[in-house]
Amino acid sequence: MLELTMATVSGADAGATAGMTMAEAPSEPGAVLRVGRDASACRLVTPEDWLFLSRVHLEFLCGPDGRWQVTWLRGSQADPASEVRLIIGEYTQPVAYGATVPLPHGGAGEIVVQDRTAPRSVNVGFYHEV
Repeated sequence: MLELTMATVSGADAGATAGMTMAEAPSEPGAVLRVGRDASACRLVTPEDWLFLSRVHLEFLCGPDGRWQVTWLRGSQADPASEVRLIIGEYTQPVAYGATVPLPHGGAGEIVVQDRTAPRSVNVGFYHEV
């Protein structure tokens, strides 16, 4: 099972958890959870006017071995308006535009999508249950 929690944070709201949303999916091959502005395609939906995020920005996919990975999907722009990083404990790893990164099996962490032009972010916590 993969459990996701998402909080949108802007400027003065830093540290607030109001408006947190959750989604989960079983660790079955082909299971997918998406994060973005398009409510018809994503389980976790960000504000529509937050254009630093794509319609479908992040895709969490369960592979044939029951392990999850996250992909920063390429949007319509050649250069992204955001930065994405994976945080696990004290370890922080930037995620390249269009790249796929495996999530730790049986672990927890956070994916942060940071706007490059304003103090706004989308923080997606994950817990990959064994």
